[in-house]
Amino acid sequence: MSQQEQPAAGAVFRPDRLGEHLVAETTRAAMLVQQEALYGVRDYFRGRGFTELLPPMIGPVTDPGARGAKALDVDFYGHPYKLMTSAIFYKQASLKGFPKLFYIAPNIRVEPPETATTGRHLVEFHQIDVEIAGASREDAMDTAAGLLTHVVRHVLDTVPDVLAGLGRDRLAFAELLAGKFDSCTHTEAVDRLRAGGHPQSPDAEIDWAGERILSLEADRPFFITDYPKGSRGFYDSEDPDRPGVLRNFDLIAPGGYGELVSGSEREADYATIVTRMRESGENPAKYDWYLRLMREGLPSSAGFGMGLQRLVRFLTGLDALWQVSAYPKLPGTVSP
Repeated sequence: MSQQEQPAAGAVFRPDRLGEHLVAETTRAAMLVQQEALYGVRDYFRGRGFTELLPPMIGPVTDPGARGAKALDVDFYGHPYKLMTSAIFYKQASLKGFPKLFYIAPNIRVEPPETATTGRHLVEFHQIDVEIAGASREDAMDTAAGLLTHVVRHVLDTVPDVLAGLGRDRLAFAELLAGKFDSCTHTEAVDRLRAGGHPQSPDAEIDWAGERILSLEADRPFFITDYPKGSRGFYDSEDPDRPGVLRNFDLIAPGGYGELVSGSEREADYATIVTRMRESGENPAKYDWYLRLMREGLPSSAGFGMGLQRLVRFLTGLDALWQVSAYPKLPGTVSP
């Protein structure tokens, strides 16, 4: 099934009816769930020694690894800056003063218009961005699983009537709350998809349709690890024992909700990161401030980003991300 053939996600958002969207009972319910999800996120991290920082919104560069999405340009006193697609470089830089940190970060990604029908993409969204000095990929995966479990439990305990009003059954989270997270490698995921007739490339990220197939087959969250080099950003660390394999991961929600989290162990070696930039077609000169800090010495680290709206959609069981955003901006649609 191609991306374009995915079923339409619920009713279509009408930008000219933003007022109706803002007063809709579904929107109010989603915002109440979001409010408790954010409470749960901050409660989880503060109890574990993390510091919340406020992320930058513009910079000379931003994450070039956002799959298929483009960054928006801004004129910053005559210098071409970018709106943040991800604050990954600032997270790493901040480790010099804050060894365990998180953001609730606004991101802007101009997604391809065809992603509007996936129900899983917005141009404007927020990420729960996390970075941990000295951590391994496995540490980051444990943190992501712990965070998701804590937030789900908090929301179920604080707004059960709201979830019930949306038709979301507590049983949908039974496996997750029992701590049952599965894992497979990218190669294993590709093999499963190809065995089922889906033409997934072994050298690329799992495409949206393939990810949805795997998510629908699952009854509990699961990690996909070991993406091939070249399919993700140059900052994902390459496994020294398995050249061409990255020490990264995604966390996929069951039930067709798809990816909630992407993360990795970060590349911290100056010479290696410059080589990786060049291999991915990036000009290292654009990353001068980041490379200067890396040359001075940045801690090794691992971290991840969890999409806030994707988390709220999973919690509420709603069809599309626009339903869990007060001011949705769908790919390809000009909105206020």
